[in-house]
Amino acid sequence: MNIVLLERSTLGMDVSLDCFADFGNLTSYDTTRPDQIEERIKDADIVMINKSPMNESTLKNAKNLKYIGEFATGYDNVDIEYCKSRGIRVTNVSGYSTDAVAQHTFAMVLYVMEHLRHYDDYVKSGDYIKSDNFSYFGKTFNELAGKRWGIMGLGNIGRKVAGIAKAFGCEVVYYSSTGSHEDKEYERVSLDELLETSDILSIHCPLTEKTRYIINKDSLAKMKKSAILINAGRGPIVNNSDLYDALVNNVIAGAGLDVLDGEPMKADNPLKDFKDSDRLIITPHMAWASVEARNRCVQSAYDNVKAFLNKEERNVIV
Repeated sequence: MNIVLLERSTLGMDVSLDCFADFGNLTSYDTTRPDQIEERIKDADIVMINKSPMNESTLKNAKNLKYIGEFATGYDNVDIEYCKSRGIRVTNVSGYSTDAVAQHTFAMVLYVMEHLRHYDDYVKSGDYIKSDNFSYFGKTFNELAGKRWGIMGLGNIGRKVAGIAKAFGCEVVYYSSTGSHEDKEYERVSLDELLETSDILSIHCPLTEKTRYIINKDSLAKMKKSAILINAGRGPIVNNSDLYDALVNNVIAGAGLDVLDGEPMKADNPLKDFKDSDRLIITPHMAWASVEARNRCVQSAYDNVKAFLNKEERNVIV
């Protein structure tokens, strides 16, 4: 049994993937370009991936391939219909990053809401040493308690965020991008109400044709000038150019992004030129990547392969 790991570095070198050698001859590549895939997997029985494209072009010569395992929840990099026609099993992993992404969501909210960059700069500039007062609060900040926290996408992560926000004393409401989700604990509202009334709006929904650029010039204009926008979902849910304009023109107070429209960040993304880090924090798609979450991801992917070899179904896409 030949097992090929195409993107070992996406899991971090501090997490071991040696466990996959339990299943046979393991070949591991730190990174793999699309033009290298066909050659590297031609003799593989099992391929483990993260973002590598799996389609007829890359798979056509992998005659022995029986299984593709994602180290991720999303699988839009895999041509599911082609794999189905070939009888190739495809699995994913889910739920491993819920705690990590929820934690990072609050890290970004509090960073922007409490102007932590401003206050850290104040102290380290030496101004606090010169101060006549023990306390400095030159930029007004607010409490989360009593604020309305709007959530777009009440899945595992959205629900985790909702529970923490509620513990802070927030009023939590949500918008269902599918239009079919109902929840007894939290109030479901329309998109317009979510935009118009939320003090914090955090995005945790999947990318679909309906949610692509759902946050744009028009929707940003409906938000409170004091609102904070957080995107911990998928990059193209937010039109990055429109968000840049909204921040420059003070349409909203601030934003925190862990995902962008194009990753790694594209050279022409205007958000790179918004230098006021007190109002905008951008992290490089790392909310999911606590060491605990990455270890859970590897374990779940390992369990998927084990189940497949035992003729059991676990996290099966096709």
